[in-house]
This record gives sequence, C-alpha cells and structure tokens, in this order.
Amino acid sequence: MRHLKINWGTAVVLAFIGFIVFILSFVIRMNTQKKYDHQLVTEAYYARELSFQEDMDREQKTRREGMDPRIERTKKGIHIDFPDHLKPEEISGSISLYRPSDSKEDFEISVKLSGRRLIIPDEKLLPGRWNVEIDWQYGENHYLTHKKIMY
Repeated sequence: MRHLKINWGTAVVLAFIGFIVFILSFVIRMNTQKKYDHQLVTEAYYARELSFQEDMDREQKTRREGMDPRIERTKKGIHIDFPDHLKPEEISGSISLYRPSDSKEDFEISVKLSGRRLIIPDEKLLPGRWNVEIDWQYGENHYLTHKKIMY
C-alpha cells in the first residue's frame, strides 16, 4: 500500500479553498432562501429618516407637557391610556405597531376614543417585541410617543 503524502503548503491551500467555498455557500444561501429574508424595518425607511429631527422635537414636547399616553401590556392586549385631563372626543391620530422581526405583521389603527383607554386585543399580537408609535393630536397640538414592548 502506498501512503499519500501531503506537505504543509498543500494542506494550507486546501484549507483556504475549503474556507472560501464555505463562505460563498453561506452567502448564496442567505441571499436566495426566503426564510433568511432581511428587510428594512419600515417600507419608507429613508423617507422617515428625513423627518427624524421633527419627530424628536415632537417627542420632547410630548414629554415636556406631560402628554405621554400610558402604554402597558396586559393579558387582554395592550392598553393605551391618554392623559386624564383631555377630552377623549378631541383626540385623533394613529397607532402603528411594528414588528422588527417580521414586517408582514405590522399594522396601524386609528385613534377614535369614547373614553380615555384604547385596547389593542391580544389576538392581533404575536409573542415577541413590538415597537409602538402613537402619532396623535389634541386640538392644534401634535404629539408623538414611542415605546418598545415585549408581548
């Protein structure tokens, strides 16, 4: 029987080629298979980036004036309570729920209140992280609140 001898230079080249093949197969798999779908958090990501400073100013105004709605997770869903001193019928706007792991689960609801509390039922919410954005107005004032929730 003959023994095949490989010197160390050949072994290094073979290891390097193996590593390159592994990396290329990984890159190809990540770009072609649907289960590794990588997308932007929101569809209009770059457009939203342009209004970033305006949004920060609105959030600071909301906190400064004590107008942050209270957002809490319960067994029944997400409860959003607007400040007590406001008239519910004069509050309008929208609530957007973004799911960082899957943009197909994102949804938005309109703010129409008869009382101070709005409930987002748990059947609409999958377990995991949700980014809640409340973009609302009361009279002539516009407010913005963001909160991350684990559901």
